[in-house]
Amino acid sequence: MEHTAQRIAKICVEHTTYAFDKAFDYLVTQELSAAARPGCRVLVPFGRGNQKRQGMILSVEPAKAVPETLKPVLQVLDESPLLQKEFLEMVFWLKERYFCTLFEAVHLLLPTGINFKIHTSYALAQPDDLEKESSLTDTQRQIVEYLRRKRESVRAERICSDLSLEKDSKILEQLYRDGILVKTSGAVRHIGDASTKMVRLTGMLPEKKLTPRQSEVYQALEAVGAASVKEVCYFTGVTPAVLNTMVKNGVAEFFEQAVYRNPYASVKAAETAEDVTLSPEQQEAFDYLLSQYRSDKPAVSLLYGVTGSGKTMVFLKLIDEAVKRGEGVIVMVPEISLTPQTIGRFHQRYGKAVAVFHSGLSLAERLDEWKRVKNGEAQIAVGTRSAVFAPFEKLGLIILDEEHEHTYKSEMSPRFHAREAAKFRCAYHRGLLVLASATPSMETAYLAQTGRYGYAALPSRYGSAKLPQVIVADMNEEQLMGNTTSFSSVLLEALRETLASGEQAILLLNRRGYHPFVSCRSCKEVVTCPNCSISLTYHAANHRLLCHYCGYSIPFSDECPSCHQREVRFTGVGTQKAEEQLSELFPEANVLRMDTDSALNRVDYEEKLAAFGRGDYDIIIGTQMVAKGLDFENVTLVGVLSADQSLYSDDFRSSERTFDLLTQVIGRSGRGGKRGRAVIQTFTPENNIIALAAAQDFPGFYKQEIAYRKGMLYPPFADIVTVGFVGDREQAVQRAAARFLEMLSALAGEEYSQLPMRVLPPSPALIAKVSNRYRYRLIIKCRNNRRFREMLSRLLVQTDKDKAFSGVTVFADTAPDIV
Repeated sequence: MEHTAQRIAKICVEHTTYAFDKAFDYLVTQELSAAARPGCRVLVPFGRGNQKRQGMILSVEPAKAVPETLKPVLQVLDESPLLQKEFLEMVFWLKERYFCTLFEAVHLLLPTGINFKIHTSYALAQPDDLEKESSLTDTQRQIVEYLRRKRESVRAERICSDLSLEKDSKILEQLYRDGILVKTSGAVRHIGDASTKMVRLTGMLPEKKLTPRQSEVYQALEAVGAASVKEVCYFTGVTPAVLNTMVKNGVAEFFEQAVYRNPYASVKAAETAEDVTLSPEQQEAFDYLLSQYRSDKPAVSLLYGVTGSGKTMVFLKLIDEAVKRGEGVIVMVPEISLTPQTIGRFHQRYGKAVAVFHSGLSLAERLDEWKRVKNGEAQIAVGTRSAVFAPFEKLGLIILDEEHEHTYKSEMSPRFHAREAAKFRCAYHRGLLVLASATPSMETAYLAQTGRYGYAALPSRYGSAKLPQVIVADMNEEQLMGNTTSFSSVLLEALRETLASGEQAILLLNRRGYHPFVSCRSCKEVVTCPNCSISLTYHAANHRLLCHYCGYSIPFSDECPSCHQREVRFTGVGTQKAEEQLSELFPEANVLRMDTDSALNRVDYEEKLAAFGRGDYDIIIGTQMVAKGLDFENVTLVGVLSADQSLYSDDFRSSERTFDLLTQVIGRSGRGGKRGRAVIQTFTPENNIIALAAAQDFPGFYKQEIAYRKGMLYPPFADIVTVGFVGDREQAVQRAAARFLEMLSALAGEEYSQLPMRVLPPSPALIAKVSNRYRYRLIIKCRNNRRFREMLSRLLVQTDKDKAFSGVTVFADTAPDIV
């Protein structure tokens, strides 16, 4: 026997394992036929117990015959599709490329606040059935009495909380199976839509004569059409009861109108957009990029420009063109600290046409900004990595500023890179992707040099601005002269001169806290986190030792936890200690510290940067959030307190990252009409990377680094994929990694022998333990093509069935940030 319904929905379902994940078939009943559309979320029965789970309709297909055993869609959760055709295709692209489940990909494409959570509630089946209750345990009887008092369904988590039961307690489910409780499940939104209660006339003539107050409301609504209940009451002086009577009599009606929780509502566009005057270099770059944009073919171009060359001015001219054509624009910056200045500039030029996407917004704000784009009320999306998924129906231009930054890469599943997602979207819309940087990634620079990407260059600073003079301070000599502070004599003298001139300085120290670590002078042990293989950092603000990975914290004590001698001492300098030293050295200066401890949210960032821009502070000391993207005309001095910190790590990108960071922070100086200076403090002044960064010589660095990459077969000459293994028991994790290598060797030899690969034996990750979970990794040099990903996907599916992986999480990362 077969159903008469003729439609089948392909649905991805939440909480499936990677090994079991696919688009599942469900019956679309006649009742839901109109509502069940691709891009809508649904509730479906799943698994043997037919538990209600959330899913996303990926497609709906007609079918001549539908098996009777096919499960039906239970409920459609959205009034209209949330995902357009482009994103439904992107779901499969994300799964294939980043080894995630289909629903994980769906989750990535939606704003967090819009997500539903399935809640299970319980009530008594027969409130007065005392016979069944006689055989219950004390805990079961306690639950029954609790629900009898409530006289309604209560969510499972509330029952467990009120009765001090374990969150994963099976007692409720057992009572349900025994027929004592009934169970209901439903989907609840995390964040509700914001709306205002409005009132308007129905058009019906009043049957009864209106009271004077009702007449006043009637006349007001005739004049304006509709208004909020709050406004009507305020301007007419009536109470809501007057409006309720008018609605009851059919003269008026209430309705809800969506309102947006805009975090930048106070920002207004300038009355006239500032005219952008381009230099000859900028004009040439703009003309080239504009020709690519107007070609209506998918294109990717690198815009290389030294710091202060005016890349943003070129962006604005390109965006103007896209706005004229009615196409959406996405502008991405790598960190939340860069968004205030960028957003301010765009808001002043484009006003409410700008939507904002970054983690500093509340869930409600993020949801509303997403809705503004989807509803066509915003044409430009500005933000961090998540902005790449702004739901434009017609997208013409994506700009990835500081494209080399590692923050464009997600470390959570799906482990995607915003650059690759942007390329997918521009290919779909036949748009232009502009990758901009003063220090492009080696991969991007190589593709531009070999002609696979377009290329435009801004080799000079804009206008009269000149690149800063750079001084390299040898800290070995400073120590020989008896200077044990964090500041070289050269930097101290430069700070005095800068302050005397009424100018400002930015100092970079990429270490949070007061002292980076503490150690015992007796046994030489460094005090480490018990949960992570990392040293604890001393924070003076609360006199505690803190782990920056898991958050473990203990009061500081001079007693060594290993030998118990009272010989624990501080070592090194963090931003808190440097801030204190600066205040002692320059008591007349106002010092601002900027790190994730001092600026905890969006408002903190914006207020502090705005205060520095107004001149309320003379010096910023901070981590790398102060090194990039900031543009203050009065900053004429930059200091790098520890240039060696990132230079000698065991990651193959350490030279590139050090060059990037030094070049970027040096570029914060002298961006106005005044000549800037920069002081780089180092114990290895002879290092060539420091010399190249001091000269802002990216072509020279590229030539040196690309030869090294080619010789060592590193990207861009090979792709690197890591397979990670995480678990509570180190031996189990180690065995799982070894077993995976065996499986890889066997499968590659039997069916994928044509794939070029070099596989390094499993080894502990750089941070071998985090939050009491041990981490190993397998590194593969390969060509990350579809055939390779097919092989890796098969291996990941096999791990789900192999007992060697019990208790161990296995994942693949196709573009690891650190190797």
